[in-house]
Amino acid sequence: MTEIICGVDVAADTLDAHVRGSGTWQRFARSSEGMAELATFCRTRGVTLVVMEASGGYEQLPFGLLWAERIPCAIVNPRSVRRFAEAMGRLEKTDRLDAGAIAWYAETKAIQPQPPASAIQQRLAAFTTRLRQLVEARVVQRNQRTLLTDPDVLDSTTDVIALLTEQIRSFEAKLAELIAADPLWMALDAEFRSIKGVAGRTVARLLADLPEIGTLSNKAVAKLAGLAPIARDSGSHSGRRPIRGGRESVRSILFVVAEIVRRYDPDFAAFHRKLTDAGKPRKVVRAALARKLLVRLNAKARDVRKTIAATA
Repeated sequence: MTEIICGVDVAADTLDAHVRGSGTWQRFARSSEGMAELATFCRTRGVTLVVMEASGGYEQLPFGLLWAERIPCAIVNPRSVRRFAEAMGRLEKTDRLDAGAIAWYAETKAIQPQPPASAIQQRLAAFTTRLRQLVEARVVQRNQRTLLTDPDVLDSTTDVIALLTEQIRSFEAKLAELIAADPLWMALDAEFRSIKGVAGRTVARLLADLPEIGTLSNKAVAKLAGLAPIARDSGSHSGRRPIRGGRESVRSILFVVAEIVRRYDPDFAAFHRKLTDAGKPRKVVRAALARKLLVRLNAKARDVRKTIAATA
């Protein structure tokens, strides 16, 4: 069966669709009616896969609605599409051209459908995102408070901090309930927390933003989190191997937690000391510690999944 791919360029108010091969293009409003029209457009043209770029969240609604219409979809990295288009000599950039480039990229890379997360997985992700926002907002208020002297302003920040703290506790409780309701998540939570320094927020973030943990090799999961060194060698030259890309939310929390874990875990402490004594830059040591923690968590998750599968 020949695959027919439709590339969709998503903007705040519009959706530009381009069917690969026929070159058919049409613009739709990013509304319920417009997305219904897009679904009809795809069905009447025999589209087997709709591909769109990650667009700061604007893509999530059409992605979910198209899947609800039983039209397979996938989301790709916009930087990869842009570089592909430039490499193919397409320097111009318009919404219409971008839709065509997305379809072309998807065909060349043989992009596969990416089913949407389950309702409970989406709820977990929404809760962890909100918790992170609340924690960051509280940090801002506390930092601002140190510079204040006016009593009324101080009282205002005290009230805001108290409200944020109440909200944080509420979402922590909601997350705990969600995790406890799922046997796999509950088992992973217990196993991850067996590493001293790994707390509830870390577990929730990993389950929400890295649901693949335990299903991938150590190298693959490190690359997914953006903690795998990227080779930059040419001829006899061996360049530095920086980390790049990946899931920033996972990487950022692993940076913090790995520093805590090394205070309690002799293996992590020795690893840190070895790299430091070797004169490795601080950023390199930090990334190596985070990668080591992720590998250990991945191994624990793999064991948990195997145990649950064996008893199912």
